[in-house]
Amino acid sequence: MPEPRQAARLWGHEAAVQRFEESWQSGRLHHAWLISGPAGVGKATLAFHLARKLLGGSDLNSPAGRRISAGTHGDLLEIARKIDPRKGRLKGEITVAEVQPVQTFLHHTATEGGWRVVIVDGVESLNRFAANALLKILEEPPPKAVLFLTTSAPGALLPTLRSRCRPLMLSGLDEQAMRALIPDISADLLRRAHGSPGRALFLAQDRDGLCAGLVEQVMAGTAMDSEMWERVKQIAREGEGFALFCDLFSEALATQARDAAMEGNSLQAAEWAERVRQLAQLRQQTERFNLDKAEALREALALAP
Repeated sequence: MPEPRQAARLWGHEAAVQRFEESWQSGRLHHAWLISGPAGVGKATLAFHLARKLLGGSDLNSPAGRRISAGTHGDLLEIARKIDPRKGRLKGEITVAEVQPVQTFLHHTATEGGWRVVIVDGVESLNRFAANALLKILEEPPPKAVLFLTTSAPGALLPTLRSRCRPLMLSGLDEQAMRALIPDISADLLRRAHGSPGRALFLAQDRDGLCAGLVEQVMAGTAMDSEMWERVKQIAREGEGFALFCDLFSEALATQARDAAMEGNSLQAAEWAERVRQLAQLRQQTERFNLDKAEALREALALAP
């Protein structure tokens, strides 16, 4: 799949596009939009799709379209987690220093005389200082400026930040769109991806079923032994192993919570939901502070039945 900045077409999310266009055509376009939805469902792609509309770059072969694709358009600024050059991986958070250029950018005259657009991809990754800096910008937006904020965890944002944005909530794509985007997707991956192309590609990285197998073992109540511990350490060494395990384990725990709720056992459902919350917190802290992933996985396994 192409990068969001370079996508020639947006698959799905017609209702979100329509809502934005209605606001634009009314002459009262809101200055900030919060695009939320499952990871990998196309939030950043939608943000760039809407930015192209505002900046006259919907045709990728037009001068504006080519500049957006190349990341050189003077009226478009993207803020996202950056690669840590020392560790060769994404940083755990977006800092205030990375948000400060937004203020300068928005108070300069548009280079092409139209809109200025800012995309903050993964706004839940803003640390406290960065979130407060962005909030000040949202409180006093300059004219002819639009911000698109994307998040997979809207509940983790400051309530005051959410309240200053118009929501665009995205759901999963249908099967036709999924197969168009990933022609060779298997029936199993299609089922497990829940309409998220990014999730399908993410899950496909567990090629030998190492993470899925460990989740199955721990959910079955298998006690930790030396063989399982070696598997944990192997997963921790894989590039996306830790994230994959946490994702699959969280889904298994959430399924238990849903099943308990459907059976009318609210107490047990709450207990499972609390385990999901604890796992999410453990994953976030481990990735943000670059903690030992093998030890974090050992801690995660304690949340199993």
